[in-house]
Order: sequence, then structure tokens, then C-alpha cells
Amino acid sequence: MDFIDPILSIASEIYSLVEKVKANKKRSERVCGRVKALDTLVRSIKKRERGQTSADVETALKELSFTLKSAQELVTKYTVETWVKRLLKAGSHEDEFNSVNERLNDAFQVLSGALQVEQSNVLRQVFELNEDEADRREDDADLQKQLLEFLEKQQEETNAMQREMEFIKINVEKLVANLNKPSITDEDIRMIKPNELNYEYPKEPFMKTQTSEVYKGEYRRFPVAIKRYTEPMNTSPSEVRKVFNKEVETMRRFESPNILRMFGICVQDEDGPNPQFLIIMEYCEKGSLRQVLDSEGSSLSWPTKARMCRDAARGLYRLHHTEEKSKVHGCINSNKFLVAEGNTVKLGGFELAKTETSLRKPTKDKEIRSLCYSSPEMLHDINHVYSTACEIYSFGVVLWEVASGRKPFDGWSNKDIYEKVCNDKAQEEVPEDCPEGLGLLINACRAYDGFQRPSAGVLVDKLQSVVDQLEKS
Repeated sequence: MDFIDPILSIASEIYSLVEKVKANKKRSERVCGRVKALDTLVRSIKKRERGQTSADVETALKELSFTLKSAQELVTKYTVETWVKRLLKAGSHEDEFNSVNERLNDAFQVLSGALQVEQSNVLRQVFELNEDEADRREDDADLQKQLLEFLEKQQEETNAMQREMEFIKINVEKLVANLNKPSITDEDIRMIKPNELNYEYPKEPFMKTQTSEVYKGEYRRFPVAIKRYTEPMNTSPSEVRKVFNKEVETMRRFESPNILRMFGICVQDEDGPNPQFLIIMEYCEKGSLRQVLDSEGSSLSWPTKARMCRDAARGLYRLHHTEEKSKVHGCINSNKFLVAEGNTVKLGGFELAKTETSLRKPTKDKEIRSLCYSSPEMLHDINHVYSTACEIYSFGVVLWEVASGRKPFDGWSNKDIYEKVCNDKAQEEVPEDCPEGLGLLINACRAYDGFQRPSAGVLVDKLQSVVDQLEKS
């Protein structure tokens, strides 16, 4: 009988499957016990010589092979991770167990009767169906618990998915809005007519200096900062135009998302006795880098800090490498970098410098500048020629500020800074939790020997690598 070995093989697979069952364990184990009892009968039949088995037994064995396949499929259903979803689709599992058990019982009745097995009383106990009800109650209680846990998990996943979809929706809308925004770099730097400017009302300056007031406004749908000189020099509008027109060509070479955009200048009441001169520039709503570090420094993540450092380096690189002879900013510090939406950092503080000089009256008060951004070579020799290497040192101090959130050499006098930096070659330590790659770059920029400091281009590349590594983790 060629179908006996396949029967025994399927029975063996059922034994292995039952060990992996996740639900309806009692009923699955009961099915397994009945299969084992039938396994004993089938092996007894296998030992018989050919011709000693009746046609009824052969028919029962053939049908048993189909029943065991059904039992195998039933038990398999409760071993896979998707058993709950399969059960929910089926809607019921009672009939399946009842049907399989009845078929196994019928097979036992036929085979045991034909064989007249001595141990039939022991085997018959395995097929007592009154114990199935107890198994059902225990399995149903466990199943109810698992289904409720499944429901809670699905609800959590649904809520998480809804939050994720809302996050995606908001950010897609932002990206689409940004794509539809007019490009700043499409705007020429030019003389702007007064009627092209709209002020935010009431007209209150958000920043004041000794010589100017800065207002928020709008120009050609761009939010702008409008710098108005409160006591301009007695310079004619035509002279200011000449200076401005010469400087425009230079400014066009500094086009970069990380350099503060200049839109131009505006002259109000040009033909009157007291013309008003305005410089129109890109508005960065978060203020200076130093202001952001003071207000948000402790909450900024390392990936965000690394991106801010990279943005700042991109702006400095564009400045240093635009002209054949490297152009330097001359006054790099954390107040010269501005922060726009999304924590994008932009280099400012050097745009239209000649135009501004032609407008602004020199102040009488002498500002005492801190030496905390000064390189060792500049501290050693006041006549040392300021170079990109000196500027990279200052930039390294700015990077340290971003990493630590603190002010450089806070509480130190200029004398203390001079002695510590020049004589002791002191550097303020980077935070202990600072990513290694970022910490190495900060220290490299502040190297005592200017020759050892990296260029702005190298900084851009290496800071991008730091950002990539942090965004992966």
C-alpha cells in the first residue's frame, strides 16, 4: 500500500507544526494526540503482509490521508504571523476543528475495529469527544485575549500610520509650496522704487543700531529686511548710485543659498531736501545664529547642528572662492550668520559694504571688540596680514559655539584670551557628546598653526560627510 508512508510523513509534519502553534493550542494538541493514535494503527497495518488487509481498511487509509492533509493545513494556519488576519477573513474556526476531529474519529473506528487492537481501550480514550468542549473553552479564552491584544496593536499601528501620513502630508505641502515659491536668485540686484516696498504695520523696527533701524517688509512677494539710515551722510543720491552700481557686479558673484541675498537699494524723497536711503535684503526670521543658540541651543539635535555648520561653511566657501584672489569677510562671528526657516544658515555682514559706508556716518564711540575670534597669529602681531587661514580660525570658534551652545571665552578679559591662546595655545573643549567627526573639524579649524587649518572647501566636504553619517544613525 503505497499511501501508508505518505500518511506517516504527514503525521510527522503535524507533530512539528503543533510546537509552533500561536493560537488554539489545546485543540491543536488534541488533534495531534489523535493523529498519533492513528499513527500507531497505521504502523500496525504496515507490518501486515500483502493481502491481509480488507478493502474497507484500504478505503479508510486513503480517506485518512486526505483528512491528515486537512489537519495539517488547519494547524499550519495557527503557526503563521498572519493567523489573526486569516481568522478574521474566515469569520469562524469552530467548524474546521469539529470537522477534522469527526473525520479522525471515523477513521479510528474503522481501523481499530478491523485490526481488533489489544490496546483499543487505551486508544479510544484519546478520541473521547467530551473533552473537546473543555479544550474549546480554554482555547477561546486565550483566543479572546490574543484578539484584544491584536486589536490594540492594530490601533496603535493605525494611529502611528495616521501620524506618519499627517507628517508626510504637511511636509509634501511645504515642499510643493517651496517649489512654487519665486526664486530669490532670479531677482536682479538693482535700484528699487519706493512703491515696490510694503512694510509690516505698525512700522516698528525689529532691530536698531547707532546709525540705522531695520524693519520687516515685503518686496515682490519676498519677505525682506529694510535697513533705514537714521542720520545718513550728506551724500547725493547720484553719488550713492555710482558706488552701488560698481558694487552690484561684485555681489552677483556671491549668489548662494547660504549667503544673505541683497535685493538692492531704495531712495525715498530723492528730489527732496532730506532723501531717505534704504538697503533691502533677505529677511531671516530666526535672527542671528547667536540668538538661535541662546534660545534653542539645548534643544537642537546633533544632525541639526551639523547641518547648520555645513550651511555656514558653504557660505564661507562661496565667499573665499568666488574671486581669483580669495575674498575674506573680515569679521566672522556668530552674529554675522543669520538663520532662516528650517534652520538654514546664511552668511551676512559684508554685502554692499561700500554702499553702506557711503551712507553711514562714522560713530564717535569706539567699540571695544572681544578677541575671542582672533587667531593666534593676529594676537601675536597686530600688523599680521589678515588671511583666509585667520578667518578659518574665527569660523572654528563659530562651529564650537554651535556644538556647545555657549559663548566663546565667556567671562574672559581680552588679556586672559591673549595669554591663554598665545602662550598656552588654549582651546575650549568640545562637548563630550559631540560627534567625533564634527569635533575633529572644530579643533582643526582652531589649530594654533594656520598652515594646519583646512580650507573652506574641505570643510564643506567633510561636514557633509558628518551630516550623512548622523542622518543614517
